Amino acid sequence: MAEFVYPPVIGAALTAFRALDVRIKIVGAEHIPATGGAVLVSNHISYLDFLFAGLGAYRGGKRKTRFMAKDDVFKHGISGPLMRGMKHIPVDRTDGQPAYEAAVRALKAGEVVGVFPEATISRSFMLKKFKTGAARMAADSGAPLLPVVLWGTQQLWTKGRPKTLTKRHVPVTIMIGEPIHLGPNDKPVMVTRKLRAAMSEMLDRAQREYPGKPSGQDDAWWLPAHLGGSAPTLEVAEAEDEAEALAKAERRAARG
Repeated sequence: MAEFVYPPVIGAALTAFRALDVRIKIVGAEHIPATGGAVLVSNHISYLDFLFAGLGAYRGGKRKTRFMAKDDVFKHGISGPLMRGMKHIPVDRTDGQPAYEAAVRALKAGEVVGVFPEATISRSFMLKKFKTGAARMAADSGAPLLPVVLWGTQQLWTKGRPKTLTKRHVPVTIMIGEPIHLGPNDKPVMVTRKLRAAMSEMLDRAQREYPGKPSGQDDAWWLPAHLGGSAPTLEVAEAEDEAEALAKAERRAARG
């Protein structure tokens, strides 16, 4: 069923991007493996990142990425059937082991599995701390890690900002790095550090080469603080994330 669902979804997304003249630039498409499993690892700055990261793999090698996503999305009346039809992998945050095992099985079967190692959207638009799950999946499956960096997607729809899905002419960079192959003695923690360092360099390049500029001071919110924008620093963003998580926990406790 996946192959009846995935192509139309990709086609619909591409049609929408063309209508809005989203100026997509894919760098490093030659790094997409033609066959075999791979753990596609992307930064996370927008609610649309799975579309663009998946587009990079599809345009680069006609590979369909099976993303790991929180199970709430699969329970929705509209998104649920689509997510299941495209063989994405639901993650129960109270017990992630079944999702992990499903991802490893998919990788061993030759699928590309998409992971956001930061787990949540970065409010600073810089890389947060990485969880080690992607590296562990690569080690357990024998598949390489495929680093992907996105830039510009935050202008369309991101955390704490209104949707601007009709904004036109937004440049979006999809940068794909060289696959990282794990050796038998590689430790997930060290591999994760290597992966994050590689993606940090890629993100810096994507930001430096990005053709878009804020239209004015009121439009500087999507630019990181160190580049002169008004996005929160990584430290401030982490504090905001902690406050939000605490508030959610208190609401759950109040509901009993």
